[in-house]
Amino acid sequence: MLTLEWRRDCGRLREVGAEVLHAEPGGVNHALQRRAARSDRLRRLPGLRRGRPRAEHRRMRRTLLFLLLASPAALAQAPRQAPSPAPRASAAESRQQELDRLFEALRDAPDEAGAALVEARIRTLWQENVTAAVALLIRRGLRNMQARAPEEALEDFDAAITLEPGAAELWNLRAQAYATGGDTEAAARDLREALRLEPRHFPALITLSQIQEERGDAAAALRSFQAALALHPKLRGGEQRLRELRRKAEGDAT
Repeated sequence: MLTLEWRRDCGRLREVGAEVLHAEPGGVNHALQRRAARSDRLRRLPGLRRGRPRAEHRRMRRTLLFLLLASPAALAQAPRQAPSPAPRASAAESRQQELDRLFEALRDAPDEAGAALVEARIRTLWQENVTAAVALLIRRGLRNMQARAPEEALEDFDAAITLEPGAAELWNLRAQAYATGGDTEAAARDLREALRLEPRHFPALITLSQIQEERGDAAAALRSFQAALALHPKLRGGEQRLRELRRKAEGDAT
């Protein structure tokens, strides 16, 4: 148990440490000078003068030394080393790398179920690569599409494209709204823009193939669908659709 005398000694040591700890930048030298001027008095403190071999003495001195070395003023005067550059992939680069891996997995998927899981993740990434405001517009537009209100959906997707014109998925979504409303020419334009921004956009290729078939261009519809299958070989119902388009294209050719 510490004596009253030793408690006073500890209090004095804390005061000295506080002077240094709270010194302003540029004033740390003055604080250290004050501390040196008082060192004689510290050495003459009763507890220290009698040379008591107490562990508390040593701990307090270590604490004072830590305060001197770790004070903000001392750190401000110390030369700073420039942080070593650690190149990190940006969020866009990380997303692109994940998409590349997913498209490889989609191409090599062993069955339709596995391919469907990869497809869902790709679609999610396409829709996540936007601001919060655009994400809200996408959700509203999709709800309007489900409610069979393509005109309202067009307004949502128009606003989204104005905010994020480089997002291929937005052009694809607006094309779906145009196609649902019967404007296949506008839909085809948006699909081509989606494919310009993201040539691997297989949903855009599938929709474009459907529009081309409706226009009576079976050969173009076949080419677009074949391009989609090259990206997504295990597309559900893909083989049957491919046979139908081949049959139509061959019939047109004869």
